[in-house]
Amino acid sequence: MIRKLLALALAGVSLTATGQQWPTKPVRFVVPFAPGGTSEIVARAVAQELSTALGQTVFVENKPGGAGVIAMTEVSKADPDGHTIILGHVGTLAVNPYAMPKHPYDVNKEFAPVILLARVPNVLAVAPDVPAKTLKEFVALAKAKPDSITYGSAGNGSSGHLAMEYFMAESGIKATHVPYKGTGPMLQDILGGRVQATFTGAPALMGQISAGKLRALAVGSHERMVSLPNVPTVAESGYKDFETSQWYGILVPAKTPKAIIDKLAAAADKALKSSGITAKFAKDDARAGGGTPEQFTTFIRKEQATWKRIIEKTGLKIE
Repeated sequence: MIRKLLALALAGVSLTATGQQWPTKPVRFVVPFAPGGTSEIVARAVAQELSTALGQTVFVENKPGGAGVIAMTEVSKADPDGHTIILGHVGTLAVNPYAMPKHPYDVNKEFAPVILLARVPNVLAVAPDVPAKTLKEFVALAKAKPDSITYGSAGNGSSGHLAMEYFMAESGIKATHVPYKGTGPMLQDILGGRVQATFTGAPALMGQISAGKLRALAVGSHERMVSLPNVPTVAESGYKDFETSQWYGILVPAKTPKAIIDKLAAAADKALKSSGITAKFAKDDARAGGGTPEQFTTFIRKEQATWKRIIEKTGLKIE
């Protein structure tokens, strides 16, 4: 081994580039949204297991704002040494590039996908005082008084924003969007009666739904959720082929050495199979991801094609 390392050094090959000594310090895991949402739940569960697998602390840093652009821009310029990684999701990777008139970076050129972490169902839920017990009644209520219903999301370009815009286009309703800097602040306002509805990731809502503080009307996934067996899917409720889920994965700056990307992907894939994460994800109805960087890249490209069509249909713009 010593001879191999010496040979690499003499050849001008850095040990970091080979991935052999990475990580040499704590790894910063940036989340582009405020605390309290599904993104943070996924990131913290994975960070805990990655810390054990890598032998270095992986710490989560929330950096909300600008539909994820602030965090993505910063990480795109970070040293490509594997010590700064970011949680990418459907909004930052598949929607912003097409919905933002002035998108400040090229997602496909300035980031390298590492691994898909999870897919999470979105749930359309309302405050208890909203007089709609089913999705059909919710649509009727919204059509009777256009723009009278307000819905909250984790921010412009968040998956909750996208899910509701997609549903409004399919159902023909109009509701007023109230963007927040994360799911946590949004939940405070919907519980306080300042907004009436949301179409957000299940993990962040389940506690409030179970406590009767929110009413689930439909789920956006293809199948019903195990924890909400009596709540129909949007497709079951009359909107054939409708599907919208949140998904999350790890990315790094584009020039990060392949050896580091592969090592991080292998560690994350192992972490996703650990009992700690499988139990946590099962509780939140999240489906663990996994696989290779190449598979995650293919997944992102497919999602980009899907959301490009939806954005062209809905006319969604994120300023």
